[in-house]
Amino acid sequence: QVQLVESGGGLVQAGGSLRLSCAASGRTFSKRAMGWFRQAPGKEREFVAAIIWSGGTTDYADSVKGRFTISRDSAKNTGYLQMNSLKPEDTAVYYCAARDWNKDKYDYWGQGTQVTVSS
Repeated sequence: QVQLVESGGGLVQAGGSLRLSCAASGRTFSKRAMGWFRQAPGKEREFVAAIIWSGGTTDYADSVKGRFTISRDSAKNTGYLQMNSLKPEDTAVYYCAARDWNKDKYDYWGQGTQVTVSS
């Protein structure tokens, strides 16, 4: 079983930066991928970014390309989402999730961390 804990959320002014962390407990992530999702009030959950643990291949939603960077520290079993040039529309609860590298379904989810961007 994998447990995920997000941290690093908070309040930031538009144009500012924030880094989210996702600490994973359990087995190594060598055969897994970590993704970030977000959900704003009244909206559906949307994909933000993902990284395959081995090799570091990344994927981003068009809305965050060029502004967000996903990374990982394998030794710490921790993933990161660096968010720059934040916009008010980035305001949401951000969730990290884990899946097998060759699957689309995310089987494990964190509790979420709130990110609020003021205008």
